[in-house]
Amino acid sequence: MDSKDKEIAEQQKQRRKRVSRIKTTIIMTIAIWMAVSLLAIVVLGVMVVKLNSRIYKLELQLNTAISSNVSADTEYDDPDSDSENAASTEPEQSVVKQLDSEDNVYHDGDTRKVYLTFDCIPGDNTNAILDALAQYNVKATFFVTGDDSGKYDDVYRRIVNEGHTIAMNSYSNSYSQIYDSVDSFTNDLTRISDYIANITGTTPDIYRFPGGSMNQISNVDMVDLVKILNQKNITYFDWNVNAGDTADDCTADSIVSNVTSGVTDYDNSVVLLHDDSNRSTTAEAIGPLIEALQNMNAEILPIDKNTYKVQYIKADTVG
Repeated sequence: MDSKDKEIAEQQKQRRKRVSRIKTTIIMTIAIWMAVSLLAIVVLGVMVVKLNSRIYKLELQLNTAISSNVSADTEYDDPDSDSENAASTEPEQSVVKQLDSEDNVYHDGDTRKVYLTFDCIPGDNTNAILDALAQYNVKATFFVTGDDSGKYDDVYRRIVNEGHTIAMNSYSNSYSQIYDSVDSFTNDLTRISDYIANITGTTPDIYRFPGGSMNQISNVDMVDLVKILNQKNITYFDWNVNAGDTADDCTADSIVSNVTSGVTDYDNSVVLLHDDSNRSTTAEAIGPLIEALQNMNAEILPIDKNTYKVQYIKADTVG
């Protein structure tokens, strides 16, 4: 091979090396890009989950704050308001908005009835709550939402099979969807009712509005939504005692203290608790709370259609 052929061969060899390096660089670049993209997707997914959890907690805390100011809200129906104001609110005159009335005030010698209610997205702590209730042979009420995964179907059935009341707290738990319109509310209501019936064989007839009937989030007049429940023979319940178990600094002791101090005022106390997969504090408080209530000679009962109606918008005054 003469020198010219050697030169050509060397050039071809160098060209192949350059092509090989370019290919390697391209492959590595694509691999790195794919790895970075995958990592970004994972990180963003985790952030979305955490953000959704935070939004849910903030919604709960917002509506807890709203419910704590219900007594101020009842001033809307002040009988001493001037005639001009009375005329402007005439269509609402027949609707009573009051969380509790004198017939529910505790007097010495009365028997306190306490209804432990859980706004429940069945999760990792639900069985622990049920275990604690079973240990004391106490029945409670679970206002459940839907679960698309089917992972907790056995939990829904356990609630019913162990004698607790299974009630509705919407399917989606999305305030923006539920309260967007009357149709949106009705569709969600039908969905959660059918969902519970299909899983448990029990058709629920008790409901709790997400955020309570006093919420200020709904785009629809809450009176119109109460009318829908009345038409379907569904009874709804608010609450008059808040366990405060959504607070970031809550402890089992603070839950017990909040509830026991709250129930002292009433003959019938509907206690708001939450079944939160992200914290076990509520489950840990159940045993001490039951013991404290029993020491007060309180009856702890599940809600049924005959339970005293703790409602901000009195359903029997809504046409």
